[in-house]
Amino acid sequence: MYLLTGGAGFIGSCFLKLLNDKGIEDVIIVDNLGSSEKWKNLLGKKFINYVHKSKFFDKLSSYKSDTIKAIFHFGACSNTTEKNADYLIDNNYHFSWELAKYARNNNIRFVYASSAATYGLGENGCKEDNTFSLRPLNPYGYSKLIFDQRVVKNNFDEIFLGIRFFNVFGPNEYHKGDMASMVYKAYNQVLSHGKVRLFKSQNPNYKDGDSVRDFIYVKDAIEAVWRLYESEQNGIYNLGTGKSRSWNDLAKAVFNAMNKTLNIEYFDMPPQLADQYQYFTQADMSKFHSAIPDFQFTSLEDSVSDYINNYLKQSNKYF
Repeated sequence: MYLLTGGAGFIGSCFLKLLNDKGIEDVIIVDNLGSSEKWKNLLGKKFINYVHKSKFFDKLSSYKSDTIKAIFHFGACSNTTEKNADYLIDNNYHFSWELAKYARNNNIRFVYASSAATYGLGENGCKEDNTFSLRPLNPYGYSKLIFDQRVVKNNFDEIFLGIRFFNVFGPNEYHKGDMASMVYKAYNQVLSHGKVRLFKSQNPNYKDGDSVRDFIYVKDAIEAVWRLYESEQNGIYNLGTGKSRSWNDLAKAVFNAMNKTLNIEYFDMPPQLADQYQYFTQADMSKFHSAIPDFQFTSLEDSVSDYINNYLKQSNKYF
C-alpha cells in the first residue's frame, strides 16, 4: 500500500497516473478537494481510498505500518503569493514533520516535495548542498526551506528523498488559478486575445521577456521522481532540466504549437512583485545525473507541443 498526499493535485494526480500505469492501484489519496475542480484530476484513476487531510492523522493509526511500502508527500499549499505565514508553516512544515516522524519511526520510505522557491534569488546558487545559507523571497519558500533544514539537521536526509521542483507545467494544473503555469495561461490568452502578455524587464541586464526559468514538463518530473525512488536514492535533489529558457522562448513555443503568428505584449510589472522577481533560475542537475545518468529530459518546444495538442486542444484534457 502507498500513501499519496496531494494525490488530487497537479503533480500528485499525474504521479497517481504513473503508479496506475505501472500496475499499482493500492493507493490511499490524501487531499482537500473543497469546491475546486481538482476532483476531476482523479477521474479514471484507480486507488483504494480518499481521506480528507484534516482527518488523515486520525486514520493513520488504523493502518498497519508494515503494509505501507512508501509515503509520497506532495500535498502542500503551493501559493507563492500567500501572505499568511502561519497558515503556510502549519500546512507545509508542521503537517510534513508529523508525517516524517511517522515514516521514520515505522521505517517507511518517505519521498516529499520541496521547491526551488527555497533558493530565493539564487545568489548562493541552485545547488542542493547549501540548505542552511538560502534566503527565500516569500513565505511559501520559507515554509519549504525550514522543513528541508529540519530534515537535514536530524539526518533524515540519509533515509528520505526530497525533491526541489523547479517550474513544472503540464496537464492537470487547471484548478490552480493564478498559480497555473504560463504555458496554460499563454494558451488561453492566445485563444481569447490573440496575444501573450509578459512583464517588462526592470533589470538592465535583461531585455523584456528575456528573464529565464528552468521549465520542466510534468511527465518528465514524475518519471524522474519514480526513477530516484526506484533506485533507492536518498537526500535532497533538484528537479528541473538544467537548461534555463526565457519567457520569450516559452511564448514562441506556445504560438508554434497553436500554429499562430507570434504576438507578445509587454506590460509593467506590479510593484509588489518587483522586489522579489527572479531574473534567472536554473537547476544544478549534476547530483541527479550522477544518480540517473541515462535520463533524458524533453525539450521545452516538444513539451509545450504535447501539452497543447494532446491535452489542451482535446475534449478530455486530463492526464
